[in-house]
Amino acid sequence: MNRKKFLSNLAFAGIGISSLGVSACNSSKKKVISSSAAKKPFFKLSLAQWSIHNMINNGKVSPYHFAELAKKWNFEGLEYVNDLYKDVMDASNKSAALNQFIKKNNQLAKQNDLKNLLIMIDGEGDLSSEKLSARLLSIENHKPWVEAASEMGCHSIRVNLHGSSDNIEAWKNSSKDSLSILSDYALNYNINILVENHGGFSSNADFLISVINDVNKNNCGTLPDFGNFCISKKWGTTSEECDNEYDKYLGVKKLMSKAFAVSAKSHDFNSEGNEKNIDYERMLKIVKEANYSGYIGVEYEGTQLSEEDGTIATRDLLLKYA
Repeated sequence: MNRKKFLSNLAFAGIGISSLGVSACNSSKKKVISSSAAKKPFFKLSLAQWSIHNMINNGKVSPYHFAELAKKWNFEGLEYVNDLYKDVMDASNKSAALNQFIKKNNQLAKQNDLKNLLIMIDGEGDLSSEKLSARLLSIENHKPWVEAASEMGCHSIRVNLHGSSDNIEAWKNSSKDSLSILSDYALNYNINILVENHGGFSSNADFLISVINDVNKNNCGTLPDFGNFCISKKWGTTSEECDNEYDKYLGVKKLMSKAFAVSAKSHDFNSEGNEKNIDYERMLKIVKEANYSGYIGVEYEGTQLSEEDGTIATRDLLLKYA
């Protein structure tokens, strides 16, 4: 399915685009345009950098093209993924590389009139490890990213609670310990610590919200993802092959009680432009009923479309039900 067909199928005219370039019209038409323009989305649109991870990893674009592409595709906010910046992650002097990362991305965000929102942290150790030494090392690895997020004007970093144990109580205790320490550290930088449902125990909304509630800190919350509720997969990815999936709609509803951000995951679309495995209209009702009015981040992970077309299709699907 090509991009043109998607765009023709989606009800995008009511978002305000129809009002661009309109001059003298008859009075009835003016009323229609005014009414449409008044129907603004209850959320703002951000782009998760993971949507273009293949383009970056294949060398087609630099991770520093992120802001430019987000602007081109009409997003307002930026959600970075640290592991896509190999110049930082593989640097012999990580501190110096991170300073350059901050400087470059602040400049690019400003040039493109976009807002830095959060940094998704991967590859910095296991915050849920049963081994105290491993857990403390991971906490230390996350601290520079807290500082970076603060210097970039972000509100949060997103962390993972995968864990390596099949013992739920051990996972909960280790997770709470790490989140408590990291949240206390982040408080000094006005940064929130967010946990995404992202595989294993963390994709069980009951387990995750229990941990967040027990930590009980104002800057420790969730980043509900529409699609990462597959408990049997390491990263929780939504797919038709998942053999143990937590109810995604119930999961998002539970996680919204502590949400600082929301991730709109997508993979495949039908001929009407709707996500095949996720009812976006139902999801957005859940998000709105939670009185959430912040950013919703587009995170396309599919292979049916190119990353550009999949990202745009997801964006337009959100606006269709906005």
